[in-house]
Amino acid sequence: MALIVNSSKPYPRSSRLLRALVSSTPRAELFSALFLLGCANGLAARVGQSITEHDGWLVAVLATFKISIIIFGACFAGVSLFFRERLAAFGRTEDTVRTSDFAVAAFFVMLVLLPISPLSWLAVTMLSLYILLFTNTQEAGRRGATILLATTVPMLWSPLAFDFFAKIVLEREASVIGWLLSTHQSGNMVEFADHSANLVILPGCSSLANVSLAFLCWVTLSQFVAHKRRARDVLWCLLICASVVAINVTRVALMGLNISFYNAIHNAIGDTIANAIVFSLTVGISVLGLRREVFSRA
Repeated sequence: MALIVNSSKPYPRSSRLLRALVSSTPRAELFSALFLLGCANGLAARVGQSITEHDGWLVAVLATFKISIIIFGACFAGVSLFFRERLAAFGRTEDTVRTSDFAVAAFFVMLVLLPISPLSWLAVTMLSLYILLFTNTQEAGRRGATILLATTVPMLWSPLAFDFFAKIVLEREASVIGWLLSTHQSGNMVEFADHSANLVILPGCSSLANVSLAFLCWVTLSQFVAHKRRARDVLWCLLICASVVAINVTRVALMGLNISFYNAIHNAIGDTIANAIVFSLTVGISVLGLRREVFSRA
């Protein structure tokens, strides 16, 4: 008597569930959820710190939690493009999640759940690069990934670079301010114009942070309106960055005239006015450079 043995073994229940989950989950839905989690967790630490420093929600909200509106706008624009991609990809089998996507997602969640805020932005960087380099994500999703990758520049990479090059950057800015005031400069210290004291250029006074925000503003707007890259874009970016540096250097130079100017400018009101001017110029020049796409959507 011969026995017939079926060599095809059924998949375990857990394996079947995983395969069903992979085949039914839209890729854009997974990516949008991950980016939303990463951005929220990355911003949460600064929000909590701002509330503690300002002794309450109201003042912290008015100060936008010491986070530029450009950052909030970039996070919103990037994630919203993935939600748009999710709607466009609905029902298309070629846009379902791959097994490799789940592996990347697991590593992403592991980084985000660690109690170190910069790791959330590292996770956003890695996921953005993965999408841009190794997936066939549609146009809206790729533009969203580009925006979120640019968001990590002021939130992670610019401060990290500043830690290494702070001495050089601050000394260069101090030399420019010393030249404007026609006073002696030593390291990151500049003598007041009336020779009454020395002005110390600290990291919070540097133009580098605002330059990275200017870059982010251009990337966010250009990607959100589906701007096609042109050679002249470099000139617009340089113009925005130069304007931001000029405003910051002028502000610090005015503080260096004498102690009265310093006290009048170096306070919460002065910071708010300077930030408003920087924001207006950054957005204004970006819109001017992207006027065809921006106003065609109006």
